[in-house]
Amino acid sequence: MKIGIIGTGNIGGVLARKLKVAGHEVRVANSRGIDGVRAFAEEIGVEPADIRGAVDGVEVVVLSIPLPALSALPADLFASVPPGVPIVDTSNYYPGLRDPKIEEIDQGMTESIWVTRQIGRPVIKAFNNLLAYTLAELGRAQGAEGRLAAAVAGDDQKAKETVMSLVSQVGFDPVDGGALDESWRQQPCTPCYCCDYDAQTMRRALALAVKGQAPAIRDELPRHFQLLGPNPSHDDVVAMNRSFNPLD
Repeated sequence: MKIGIIGTGNIGGVLARKLKVAGHEVRVANSRGIDGVRAFAEEIGVEPADIRGAVDGVEVVVLSIPLPALSALPADLFASVPPGVPIVDTSNYYPGLRDPKIEEIDQGMTESIWVTRQIGRPVIKAFNNLLAYTLAELGRAQGAEGRLAAAVAGDDQKAKETVMSLVSQVGFDPVDGGALDESWRQQPCTPCYCCDYDAQTMRRALALAVKGQAPAIRDELPRHFQLLGPNPSHDDVVAMNRSFNPLD
């Protein structure tokens, strides 16, 4: 499968590596243009591209750039991309910590609904509720004991199934998170967000989410990270995330 990835940071870069290993033909782009991404592409054996080249003729597009940057993509970027091509949104909204405030989201709009309005195309929400370390290091073969899960939300069932297959190929049990307007259940500081849960627990965590509660927790994250110290371990971060929404 031909996959174009825009963004080579923590999540996009790891996905490029893992999807290449899984046997896909991967094309990568970032904000620095084709020359800016060339060294990374050559290092992992994928094709460097600019953002238009990354979406040209591919079967899946992965958008893995900061959420506010999505509104700066060219308005016609997906004009020649067939409607059936899944566009994956991996972004998360962190106002005050990383991102400028976005009024529509602050007023309650689901993050990925906002994304669809910026790019003019429906998206599949995926890979956003895994920590980068989890994605890079904790994937397991299908059927393996202790395999962790990732939620996938979207309105196009065929596109969602394609993305869920990719989730499995990179080492995680895909859990159907419902329609795109339900993807708030996997946004930052919800019960399923970056907690390293298996599929059964992930489904339970998605069901337990209460709309409107997570932003208050999210806005306290700087204080919580300060309490963890300058170099928190992966386990410390997961324990902190689980503490926000205990399941027991």
